[in-house]
Parts: sequence; C-alpha cells; structure tokens
Amino acid sequence: MLEKETINFEKTAIVGIVTQNQSEEKLNEYLDELEFLTFTAGGQVVKRFSQKMERPNPKTFVGTGKIEEINLFVKENEISTLIFDDELTPSQQKNISKIIDCKILDRTNLILDIFAQRAETSYARTQVELAQCIYLLPRLSGLWTHLERQKGGIGMRGPGETEIETDRRIVRDRISLLKDKIKAIDKQMGVQRSNRGAMVRVALVGYTNVGKSTLMNAIGKSDVFVENKLFATLDTTVRKVVIKNLPFLLSDTVGFIRKLPTQLVDSFKSTLDEVREADLLLHVVDISHPEFEDHIASVNQTLLDIKANNKPVIMVFNKIDAYKHLTIDEDDLMTEKTPRHFTLEEWKTTWMHRVGEENALFISATEKENFEELRERLYEAVRQIHITRFPYNKFLYPDYKDAVEKEEKE
Repeated sequence: MLEKETINFEKTAIVGIVTQNQSEEKLNEYLDELEFLTFTAGGQVVKRFSQKMERPNPKTFVGTGKIEEINLFVKENEISTLIFDDELTPSQQKNISKIIDCKILDRTNLILDIFAQRAETSYARTQVELAQCIYLLPRLSGLWTHLERQKGGIGMRGPGETEIETDRRIVRDRISLLKDKIKAIDKQMGVQRSNRGAMVRVALVGYTNVGKSTLMNAIGKSDVFVENKLFATLDTTVRKVVIKNLPFLLSDTVGFIRKLPTQLVDSFKSTLDEVREADLLLHVVDISHPEFEDHIASVNQTLLDIKANNKPVIMVFNKIDAYKHLTIDEDDLMTEKTPRHFTLEEWKTTWMHRVGEENALFISATEKENFEELRERLYEAVRQIHITRFPYNKFLYPDYKDAVEKEEKE
C-alpha cells in the first residue's frame, strides 16, 4: 500500500510597503498574491509585515525599527524564509541578511523558484536557468560573505583572482552557453511551427490561474495538467482541435503576472512565439477575481512588450459560476456603489459592451456554461481567417448554424 505523502510547508513571513504609488488596498492585494505564490512554492505564510514609507529604504527596504520587529518575530517563531513583495537590490539583500538570520527572498526570486519547480521540458528548464543566472550575477557578493576580497600591500601583489571573481566568470560563461542553447532550440521550434502548414493558429493568453488549461482541455478534449495554483502551466502545449469539420491549432501558454521580473520576460519571449505567430488570441479572464480589470491591463501590457498587441482578440470571461458581487442593503444610504457591487448583467453594459457582443463571451469552463456559444464564436472566427487565406475553400466550411443543421440531418 502506498504511504500518504505529507508535504512540509516552510514557515514564512512576507513584507511589503505602502508608498505614494501604492495604496494600502493595493498592497493588501499584492500581498494576497504573494501569499498564493508562497503557497505554490511550498511555504506557509504565518505573518504579514507592512510599513508606510515615501519610498523604500535604500539600505534595508523597510525602516530600522520595522527590520528589528521582523528580526524579533523571525527568532521567536523560527521563521525559515522572509519574502519581500518588491525586487530587492543586491545591497539591500546583503544588509538584511546581516541583520536577519534566515533565507531572504524577493518576489522575483520566488517566481523563479516556482518556474524551476514547474519546468518539465529541456527548453523551459534552460529558460529558467538563464533567468536565474541573470538574477544571480549581481548578487554573488552577498553569497560569499565568509571570503575577504583580495587586499593590496606587501606580499599580496601579483596575478590571481578571488573566488567571487572566479564565480562571476563561471556564471557569465554559463549565461553565454544558455543563450546559445536557447537560440538552437528556437531554430528547431521555428522549423516545427513552419511544418504545421497553413492551419489557423489560436492562442490562449491571460493572467496566471484564470483557467486557460481547463478551457484548453474542454475545447480540445486534451489532458493538459490543471491545478489551482499559480503557474501550473509553464511549457507551451499545442493541440489540433476540430469544431464541426473545421480544424485549427490551439496553444496553451504560460500565464502572466503583475510585477513580472524583467529577466523573466526576456527569457520567456521565445516561449511566447506561439502568441506572436497566432492568428487569433483568446484572452481568458477570471471574472470572479475582484481585481480582474488590473489583470487585463497587465496582460495587455505584456502583449505590447512582445509586440503581439495588434491581433484579433476574443475576450473570454471565465468562472462566471464563481462570480459573487457585493450587495448594499436598501436602507444603507452611506455605502457608495463601486464596480465590486456590479452584477454580471451590469458588467455587460460597461466597457465590456464596447468590446463588441461578438468579442466578449461569458462562460464557465468547469461547468461548461455557455459553451456552445463559445464554440460557435470560435468556429466563425477561425472560418473567417481560413476563407480569407484560402478563398477557394469557402464551400468546405459553411456557417456554424448550417453545419449544425447538416449534422442533425445526417
């Protein structure tokens, strides 16, 4: 009999700051996301620390009083990992490590760790290692605090280099090697994509954990890994899908996230070639998330960064079965109505209406709600691209309703 596996979560504390550009409400929202990221990586958040500051302290990120408070809590509660919501500079990381005796990570390091756990293919592992090396290079000094830098003076002159400089050279060489490896794999993947012929390509894009893989499984009848964690999908999956008799390629891509580290965007630009070369994008949104509008803005910004913002897009608002809005009592005259009080019907009359009725769909991938509507919209969009490309094939693919009638007669 198999023994039940027990997962030992690391005791973790998280830290963030309220600044002129980041309100307390926004910070709490980022810390919620950071807590979910920590859980995904295998940590359990036992405490949140926050402080109001004009800007981060250049030495220790938070103030001296707050860093002492955190240090005391870490000692008393045997916290093994301390995670900061923003990227720490190498000097901040070094200074904090001198004061607090535990692992010091930032959001970037945490996301890199999750990516390292999730990477399955050689390509994904290479990309993650490249991002980790780029992140590590300026921080090597903090890892070698037990070594003294080479000092000048009598008997100390002459050739030779310190261990830290040797390590920097090794990391630089590794970065160069990984970049060459990625170029070679990119070339192979480019050949694979060109071998797919002239089939219409549809790519699923969206924030992480919005249900892209669930939707991929539902449309394509595939078995892509699905989990209620951030970055469950890291490797791009491409499947051939046929709706009625119309074939096309559907690809599931890595999810986006706010405050995405620069080196990750650079390393994964090649993974997002599937998005860049797609003919149609299905932008999946988790409408049950209170900050879904922010998520849409983050995804649009990433699409702009990878130069894929000029493609036809169908907005797919997923998880309508989980959507809950706040309510205001009839006798409550004080509470002001905000977007969080909107019902689904009210949302449909806002900017979503301006997207166009044909370009905004409201579905539930798990419950298969409004799924026929999604299939019809997808069929018509793919058919339009196909007959534009191959006008002589028009008679092969009738309108969706005609295709349904034909199927029923048969």
